[in-house]
Amino acid sequence: MIEGFRNFLLRGNVVDLAVGILIGAAFGKVVDGFLTAFINPLIGLLFGNSDPAKAFSTVAVGPFPIGVLISAILNFILIGSVAYFFIVRPFGELAAKLAANTPPPPSEQYLKEMRDLMKAQVEKPSSM
Repeated sequence: MIEGFRNFLLRGNVVDLAVGILIGAAFGKVVDGFLTAFINPLIGLLFGNSDPAKAFSTVAVGPFPIGVLISAILNFILIGSVAYFFIVRPFGELAAKLAANTPPPPSEQYLKEMRDLMKAQVEKPSSM
């Protein structure tokens, strides 16, 4: 039983998952820092309060504080846009550039020509 648990923990996907969670938590802190340093001051200039939750906290429809929902949606959009424009898009462009620099795989015709040339060399050994 313990050996099975050890094998489960030592499989690559469990370790990859743990690393992914750690990287995700660290990235979350980077995005939060970006929002706090740059985006929230912009919201403060527009709405008079740099905290989005407080800026929309007074918005309500009857007894329903929909400002909380608006704030959550705004945070989601902001975090998603930061992730897309500063992480996904640049890394996608980098991956495309790296893929463009790799030589294309040899075509089947090219491989057939190489085979025929090698076959001809074997049939006619060079005289040294």
